Amino acid sequence: MQTIDLVLNAGNLTHACHEAIRNKGAAGVDKMSVKELKGYLDKNRAYLTDQIRHGDYIPQPIRGKEISKGNGKMRLLGIPTVVDRMLQQAVSRIIMPRFEYMFSVYSFGFRPERNTQQAVLKSLEYINSGYQHIVDIDLKGFFDEVDHCLLMELLYRKIKCPTTLQLIRRWLRVPILQDGKLTKRRKGVPQGSPISPILSNIILHELDMELEKRQLRFVRYADDFSIYCKTKQEAKKIGNSVYVFLRDKLKLSINREKSGIRRPLDFKILGYGFVPTYRKGEKGKYQLVVQEKRWDSFKSKLKEITRKTRPMSFDERIQKLKEVQRGWINNFRLASIHEKLKELDGWLRNRLRYCIWHHWKKSERKRKNLLRLGVNPDDAYAWSRSRMGGWAIAQSPILRTTITIDRLEKRGYEALLTWYLKVAPHLKSYPLFPIV
Repeated sequence: MQTIDLVLNAGNLTHACHEAIRNKGAAGVDKMSVKELKGYLDKNRAYLTDQIRHGDYIPQPIRGKEISKGNGKMRLLGIPTVVDRMLQQAVSRIIMPRFEYMFSVYSFGFRPERNTQQAVLKSLEYINSGYQHIVDIDLKGFFDEVDHCLLMELLYRKIKCPTTLQLIRRWLRVPILQDGKLTKRRKGVPQGSPISPILSNIILHELDMELEKRQLRFVRYADDFSIYCKTKQEAKKIGNSVYVFLRDKLKLSINREKSGIRRPLDFKILGYGFVPTYRKGEKGKYQLVVQEKRWDSFKSKLKEITRKTRPMSFDERIQKLKEVQRGWINNFRLASIHEKLKELDGWLRNRLRYCIWHHWKKSERKRKNLLRLGVNPDDAYAWSRSRMGGWAIAQSPILRTTITIDRLEKRGYEALLTWYLKVAPHLKSYPLFPIV
């Protein structure tokens, strides 16, 4: 059976359709939304599969959208149409098993049962084992620089089906529409398409094999990778040779400004940093902390959700807070963040009190609500007519003793620290891989 037959199998296409809908995402150039995808597939399944089998299917241009990288620079995302997203998902489902089994145990990005926590823990294990000279390499615009010929050659090793390869090649070459102009693409993988993670892992697997052949200690998460050495001299030698391999074999360049040899205190991986631990008997060991800019980003999101003028009910606000804080804490649960979360909790509760006070609006309504909360009539009248700013009142005893933590929790509020204590693991419970 040809690969394309597996891709276009009714069950595989249906699964891919459900995954595309579950992943949501914006519409492409044809303006079709994910909500319309199932109806489109039910109506056009036979026509679509016939077009692909005969090599007549032409993907539509991808929509280019720039998003902020958080450092003042912009990243260009490519948004395929929902039909192309579904088809790419269908292809990924079939080709993934053919490559997954051979991928390196030290590759953690965009793979089943692999995650950022495993990558970070592996890095910590290397550092605490004495490999504290780190070759930190940042690939320059990796997703924009992938060589199509090299990638297709690597795909051909496992996929002999001409129709499937032709379909992938057309996705790679499809033009990008930005600011009303179509731009041809002769290299690169559109960042944001469902098939780009597996394609990036396929090409960077060549790097993994080279590093394993040299018996180096490394961690790779998608295009972020680092190599761990005993001495600075060894790190320099390895860094130079890896640079040559990337340039000559994979036709990739590195960002010299962001690459270099780091010590643990200067090294960052996937939002985590490293600081010495001063526990007895652990001299020279390090523990995990969260990068400062990740704290700033998290606080900005919380601030936006609890902005008093944002048109949102209190219940909606609480639900949105839970989604954001759980996702962030789950991601950074390995770090020592107990004290910072405790401090942030107090600030966040005051923000919620401020929202409640602002929602009461008129003085008389404020007075009546304070009375309901048990404030004596004289104080209720005085505070309801106070000229103090809302933020100052939110931090004052009048609201902190009435809109208590218990009352907030009854409305669904969950403290950051409470969730952290639920999910923060003991490091022993995480799978670590052997040092080679």
